[in-house]
Amino acid sequence: MADFTLYTAENAPEGAKPLIGNSIKAFGMLPNLHAVMAESPSLLKAYQDVHELFQQTSFDAEELTVVWQTINVEHECHYCVPAHSAIAASMNVDSELVDALVNKKPIANEKLEILRETTLQMVRQRGVIEDNQVQKFFSVGYGKQQLLEIVLGISQKVMSNYTNHLANTPIDEPFKKFSK
Repeated sequence: MADFTLYTAENAPEGAKPLIGNSIKAFGMLPNLHAVMAESPSLLKAYQDVHELFQQTSFDAEELTVVWQTINVEHECHYCVPAHSAIAASMNVDSELVDALVNKKPIANEKLEILRETTLQMVRQRGVIEDNQVQKFFSVGYGKQQLLEIVLGISQKVMSNYTNHLANTPIDEPFKKFSK
């Protein structure tokens, strides 16, 4: 496996320096994922943009967490599962919901469980969803917009999950307490 550099604002490629500043401003720190992504300023920029866009979707904090963690867990991302558990805590998402997602347990809230099932089917079947799953998704109040917003969430998580697999990104200290 290749050794990846954890860049800082001082030693990052020129194109990544302002992006690192954006990360520090947004998170109050430079997450190691972003420090690795700085190797490719284009990837870091795309990730930041898609992260911001996904947060602007019609999904609330719980729904964002369901989409993020469903993908992270399915992709077995050692970094993003604890990182998004910490993010969920900062967004005041119920820890029981996060625990259910991380441990692959059914979610008590039917609407959130159907969001999880739909996201999981999209990931596993590369965007192909069975008609009965789409109908279940629509029956709890979601629509076509939300189906497409899941695609946006998957795009974000593919960038981060795959980067973390390649780089074996070290988990940041604030996220460690959320690691298994």
